[in-house]
Amino acid sequence: MEALEDMRSRHRKEQEDLQSRILQKKKGASKKTRKGVNIECEDLERQLKEKHEAERTVLEGEPPVEVKETPDVDESVSENQSATPLNGVTEALQNSSISEPAQSEDGQTRKRNRQKERLARRAAEQEAALEEAKKEAANQPNSKEIERKKMVEQFEWRRLTEKTIRPDGHCLFSAFADQLSEVGIALSPDGESVREDQRYKVVRQSAARYIETHPDDFVAWLDEPLERYVEKIRDTAEWGGHLELLALSKSYNVEICVIQDGEPQTIEPGTEGAEKICLAYYRHGFGLGEHYNSLRKSP
Repeated sequence: MEALEDMRSRHRKEQEDLQSRILQKKKGASKKTRKGVNIECEDLERQLKEKHEAERTVLEGEPPVEVKETPDVDESVSENQSATPLNGVTEALQNSSISEPAQSEDGQTRKRNRQKERLARRAAEQEAALEEAKKEAANQPNSKEIERKKMVEQFEWRRLTEKTIRPDGHCLFSAFADQLSEVGIALSPDGESVREDQRYKVVRQSAARYIETHPDDFVAWLDEPLERYVEKIRDTAEWGGHLELLALSKSYNVEICVIQDGEPQTIEPGTEGAEKICLAYYRHGFGLGEHYNSLRKSP
């Protein structure tokens, strides 16, 4: 069965993949087609959101909804009809009255509780759907193990050693700061030393400053005002991604090689003689979802 946390991780991956697709669509849009592309992207985001909500409903279970009595609809099951039981039918359905009305001790016929019967059937259907989801999840490959194996193979082939970075929302910036220290590039413009637990803050400020001062390079890829986006990158634990790597590459004049499950991604500053650094990017390997680690040269 796909655990709730695994489902959330998968949802985050699907959301990240969708954002990458949207980024490419917007990147290729012209002024004439930008409006249509934005509408298409909004529709894709809506569809993914509805899909995720439906999967959460199946896994977490939907609370019963009160159903009003409908007198003119007869839902009774005759003696000549045979019902096909669902897998995992609950005790509520087994105990519900779906046959002839029962009689009380005084011989009076008791009225069937059709609302109770409907709710019992609904609970049985939900349980059957959950069991089916469990079976499907059990047959899925372990994405975390597959990704880790492929990453380790690349590390060994490239003679790199991985330094694990704390998964706290600042991982990209902390990993980047570690790489700058490895190649001897100062974090701050004035060259002053920075405490290790404060390095990510300096890197965040550098990324935010570059985005803010080069709006034409970034505005087309943002779904919110530039000022608000810059503030989140600078002052919160907002996750960093491709835009931040691009800003850092140009800000510090470094070529960034991102090792991942698949073809490595290279982000170049556009200048000659740039120092090269390496980061590891995971989609499944950590509980919070996507994650960056620092990659150092093996001794």
